[in-house]
Amino acid sequence: MRRKKWDVKKKSMKGRTAGRLLSGVVFTLAAVLTVCPASLFPGAMPYVEATSDNPDNDVSSDEDRDEENRDSISVNSISRTSDSAITDHDRAEADEDMLYYMQSLEVRYRLDEKMMENLHKVFDSAVYYIANTEMSVTELWAYVASTKSTMESTAVAAVTITTSEFLQVGDNWKTPTVSYGQKVSIVLPVINFGTEELNDLIIEPETSTLVTEWPFEPDMTSYIQTEPYIPGNKTKEAAMQNRREFTFHFTARSDVMTGYYPLKFKVSYTKSGIRCEEPAELTVYVKTVGKPGSGVIGGSGQEATGAKPRIVVTGFETSPAQVYAGDTFMLTIHVKNTAKDLPVTNVLFDMQAAVEGEDKTNTYSAFLPTSGASSVYMDKIGADTAADIAIEMTAKADLAQKPYVLDVNMKYDSGVMFDLTDKASVSIPIMQESRFDTSIPEVVPADITVGSQSNVMFSIYNTGKTTLYNVQVKFRADSIDEASAFVGNLQSGGTGNVDVMLTGIAATMDDGTIIMDISYEDEAGNVTSEEKLITLMVTEMVFDDMGMGDDMMMGDGMMGDGMMGEEQGAPGKGLIIGIALGVVALVAGGVAVFLQIRKKKKAAKLLADELSELEGEISAENDKKTE
Repeated sequence: MRRKKWDVKKKSMKGRTAGRLLSGVVFTLAAVLTVCPASLFPGAMPYVEATSDNPDNDVSSDEDRDEENRDSISVNSISRTSDSAITDHDRAEADEDMLYYMQSLEVRYRLDEKMMENLHKVFDSAVYYIANTEMSVTELWAYVASTKSTMESTAVAAVTITTSEFLQVGDNWKTPTVSYGQKVSIVLPVINFGTEELNDLIIEPETSTLVTEWPFEPDMTSYIQTEPYIPGNKTKEAAMQNRREFTFHFTARSDVMTGYYPLKFKVSYTKSGIRCEEPAELTVYVKTVGKPGSGVIGGSGQEATGAKPRIVVTGFETSPAQVYAGDTFMLTIHVKNTAKDLPVTNVLFDMQAAVEGEDKTNTYSAFLPTSGASSVYMDKIGADTAADIAIEMTAKADLAQKPYVLDVNMKYDSGVMFDLTDKASVSIPIMQESRFDTSIPEVVPADITVGSQSNVMFSIYNTGKTTLYNVQVKFRADSIDEASAFVGNLQSGGTGNVDVMLTGIAATMDDGTIIMDISYEDEAGNVTSEEKLITLMVTEMVFDDMGMGDDMMMGDGMMGDGMMGEEQGAPGKGLIIGIALGVVALVAGGVAVFLQIRKKKKAAKLLADELSELEGEISAENDKKTE
């Protein structure tokens, strides 16, 4: 819809342009009549000779004044820096401004029909964009300024092509070949196919510090060469005979890539007393041979080896060798560049430890660098070369005993390949100090005879942050038969119970000390043991054979017949001893039964506690699954 409006608008503007021309003529005639009144020339219209320095531009001058007036009105009536949305009136003003600018370019550069067609394409595209785009007034006039710049570039490019196409490289040019580090002389033959002489020529190569754009060492600040003139020629043969050759001396870069580099030369000149607005550009090529692995010009840089270089982690070590939670340690990581012919440069290693924590709001890194920075920089690692990186880190104090992953992120360059990346991981085992404590052992009874038993009971508490595996207790002494109790695994904060019957085998010859050897294993199977002491006295059983003693002491002559008769009439001492032994046996049996019943009760209580703990763990697992 707006396009149709523009078609009508365009015709209207053409009419206004014609009107301005007619107005200019009328204004000129009026001025002449004003300066030279008809009364001075009665009966005839006088001939007035134009006195303008540029008679061909009388109408243009009038148009310029008209444009100045129009611009003055436009500036006063339209704010070109407003944030308000544009209207159709703003669009019309912008279209008219671009149209006038395009017509001025046509006059300024004397463009032919083909070049004007290119300008019209730029103009039509801008008009269409403005007609179909919502924007602010500021954005509109910024776009108009950009379009004018594009029109100017199009017109200047056209002028450059039409005025410098006669400058060419001579047919005798041969592409030179140079290897990395070698010197080479580039001879540039320049010929003038035009019929007019060119003067004050300046020839300069376009250099660069990038190996992908320029194959030579930038060992000079300027490579400019000059030539007074090149005569005009009417034939190609004459142009070749009158050519000018310019010699440039270069040294190929040590890191030059293999392939063909374009060499661009700018040629400025003066023609018919007018200096060229834009220098002519001549392009030739040079073939280069780079080092192995240097890459191919125009390629990705990987053609030389078929793959990019790799940095791998070959191992690591910590100092101290065993790292405990809360410790500060030095981590040394061994790396290697596996490429056989490509070094790597600007290597950046970034260490990121595994994130720990029970929930998203309570997380932290397992390891923290003591310097505050987790990155290590290295200038270069040669091809097929190993290197070490070291960083001091601290392990969090509340880490559980297990290996923790540390990611090693690597970023580096190689030849013409930039920002290559690799990643590796190492696992650092973290240890926790294992600790346990025991309750006060109960020894019942504390004194026994040989052949009798005593019951020992106590609890073991895991007070550390790591699991104690295969916990067991052994009892050792000369007075008892060796005994042991297996407790099993104790989780952090867990409790294990010991209930053992000790049997006396010999009378105690010391203070009655019994050694309790408590041992456990860590995750690696390493055994740790600790000794604790209890006291148990063992005595020999004593029998008092009173009857045998009296019989031995009595004789026929010691006490008379009366005494003998009295002793014979008394109850037998053997019966008394038998009764005493029977009582002792019953008491011992009762004690044994009592201890056995007590042991069973404790075993039942222990089993109940373990079942309760198991139910609690199952309930917790179900709660987690439900969440």
